[in-house]
Amino acid sequence: MQPSERVGRERALRRAVLAGDESAWRAWYDECFDALFAFVLWRCAGLRDAADEIVQETWLTAVRRIRAFDPDVGSFLGWLRGIAANLLHNRFRKERAAANGRFRLRAGEAEPADADLLRRERAQRIARALAELSERYEAVLRAKYLEGRAVADIAADWHETPKAVESLLTRAREAFRAAYGPLE
Repeated sequence: MQPSERVGRERALRRAVLAGDESAWRAWYDECFDALFAFVLWRCAGLRDAADEIVQETWLTAVRRIRAFDPDVGSFLGWLRGIAANLLHNRFRKERAAANGRFRLRAGEAEPADADLLRRERAQRIARALAELSERYEAVLRAKYLEGRAVADIAADWHETPKAVESLLTRAREAFRAAYGPLE
């Protein structure tokens, strides 16, 4: 779909939603849910329960703030992803503050008997690290690892050279490692 077609279609859907047309909401939901869920699940490092909560909060926020959505600025899916990213950032900031007194596994310590707990803690660290990245770093990592796109394809879509995208990926990976912290 061409950008002008998307803008026109999303303007019409927004008008219909604001007029109370439930089928317009259903159309947007059906079109965006899978991509939004995949994005949030990736940002939650596979923690499905956390992803479910964030996706639900994202839709509730979208319903409350639909008047703020402007199709001329970006796509509805992009707007939803922005809401979800903000919710995740806020969630992990609160969790980080609450975790200041909790048990943390250090190098050389025995693993907890509950391997699921350890996997969940690692997944939470990954999700926190992703939430701390800049939007551009998160976007290039998402394109490469979530969407499985080749560097050349990303470069073409972003109107950049493959070398520039490779460099960006390198910096994004380094930023992720720094945000993740020392390996256990």
